[in-house]
Amino acid sequence: MSKKKGVSLDEKRMRMLQIFYEKKEFFTLKELEKIAPREKGIVLQSVKDVLQGLVDDGLVRSEKIGTTIYFWRFPGENITATESRIADTNKKIVETEFKFQKIKEDIEKEKKLKNNTEEKTKLLEEVELLKKEEQDIKKLIVKFSEVDPDVIAEMDEKAQKYKDVANVWTDNVFALQSWCRNKFNISNQELNKQFNIPEDLDYK
Repeated sequence: MSKKKGVSLDEKRMRMLQIFYEKKEFFTLKELEKIAPREKGIVLQSVKDVLQGLVDDGLVRSEKIGTTIYFWRFPGENITATESRIADTNKKIVETEFKFQKIKEDIEKEKKLKNNTEEKTKLLEEVELLKKEEQDIKKLIVKFSEVDPDVIAEMDEKAQKYKDVANVWTDNVFALQSWCRNKFNISNQELNKQFNIPEDLDYK
């Protein structure tokens, strides 16, 4: 019989946040130590550490009233740490869009200058880097999807715009391939090999 896989720390954090979202109440540590194992499958021994991590990251608030410490987090509440992360993500999307525009302009220059091998290689490397940044941004969107749905919807729209820009760039590469093929009478395979263009380059 295979050993049951434990719940990751990130999953425990999301489950703990769900308790606050669903119940919309204030809790003491003792109350959470009863609720979390029973309703969310978070082992008792890790409840305190998971909760403290969320407090440290600004995702859950805490306040000592009398001799008791209360914890809370309401949906839609403006939490500085979360807003900062989402703002950083939006900034990355905008910066990436500018980079794609610059690449597009560089490709147009390449057409006029009959293309430079070294410059093409540099542009293709930058595209791969931007693809990785896109994947990282999508992961952040998934991570924040439980935190602020309205903001995530807006980020999703930006991500689609980012994808559209990438497809425009890909279209330009195909146009450039066609131009080189007709101009120099070489096959796509030879052209791709000469300029380090990935064989699987395609629209997203």
